[in-house]
Amino acid sequence: MRRSRGVALILALVVVALATVLATRIGAQSALDQRRAATLLAQEQGFQIALGAEAWAIEVLRTDFERNNRQVTLDQAWATPLPPLPIDGGMLTGQLEDLEGRFNINNLVNADGTKNPFAFAWFQRLLAKLQLEPKWASLALDWIDPDTIADGADGAEDGVYTGFSPPYRPPNRPITSTSELLALPGFGIERYRILAPYIAALPVGTPLNVCTASGPVLDTLAPSLSAFAADANQLASNRLKGCFPTAADVNAMIKPLLQPLEKDAAARLIGESSRYFRGTTIVSIGTTELTLYSLIERNPGGYSRVVLRTLGTE
Repeated sequence: MRRSRGVALILALVVVALATVLATRIGAQSALDQRRAATLLAQEQGFQIALGAEAWAIEVLRTDFERNNRQVTLDQAWATPLPPLPIDGGMLTGQLEDLEGRFNINNLVNADGTKNPFAFAWFQRLLAKLQLEPKWASLALDWIDPDTIADGADGAEDGVYTGFSPPYRPPNRPITSTSELLALPGFGIERYRILAPYIAALPVGTPLNVCTASGPVLDTLAPSLSAFAADANQLASNRLKGCFPTAADVNAMIKPLLQPLEKDAAARLIGESSRYFRGTTIVSIGTTELTLYSLIERNPGGYSRVVLRTLGTE
C-alpha cells in the first residue's frame, strides 16, 4: 500500500510539472503572438498615416505650383519641414526635398547612351570636393552606359564583375536608386554616406535647380569655382527671399571657366524649376517606428504622382 501511494504521488507530481510547463509555454506563446499582432497592427496603421502625409505633401506641391509659376525655391511652403504632430498613440514628422538640387548620376550619359563629357567632369570635381577618388566617375559611368567598353583605366565592365564571388553584371542602364553605387567594386558604405546627400537618380537629362542646390554641387559646376560652398550660412540667408543664385547668374559665372563644347551642355543642365521631390515621413506608434520615402513627380500642369516608395531605406 505504501509503495502504491508513493508511485501515485510521483505520477501526480509529474503530471503537475508537465501541466505547469505546458501552461507556461502556452502563456509565453500567447504573449508573443499578442506582441506580434500589436506590432503588425502598428506598422499597418503607421503606413496608412504615412500615405496620408504623402497625399498632404502632394497637395502642398500643387498649391506652391499655382502660386509660384513653376519656379522652385527654398522659401516656398514645400521646403518647410512638418513639425512633430501628435497622432493616436504616437507622433508624425515629415519633410520634402528637391532632388533636382542634387547631381543627377544618370546624367553621366546622354539620351542616346553616350558619355556626357560635361557631366562626367562635373562629377569628378564633386568627388574631389568631397575628398573621394575621381575614379568612381568612370566606374559609375560604366555601370550606367549601354556599352561593354571600360571607360579608361579606371572603368569596369562585365569582365571585372563576373570575376567576383558570386559573379554579377552591371545593368548598363540608368539606375533607379543611388544605393546601386554600393555594387561598384570597393566603393563601400563610408564613401556612399559621404556622397549620398549630393546625388540623385533621376531620368537622363533632368537639370540641376540652382535655386536649391547645395554649395558643393554649385561650386563643382566648373573648374576653380568657389563662390558658394565656403559659407553655407550665407548661401541659406540669401535664399530666404527667393532664388539664389539664378540660372543666369550661374551661367555667367561658369561660362568663362568652361571649354566651348561644354557651355551648351551646361546651359541644358541648369534651371530654376523642379519636377522631382522626395518625401520622408516618419511615424512612431508606441515602440514601433516606420519611415516611408516617396519619390514624387510633379508634372508641368502642377499635378503630382508617386513614382516610387521605399520603407526604411532611401
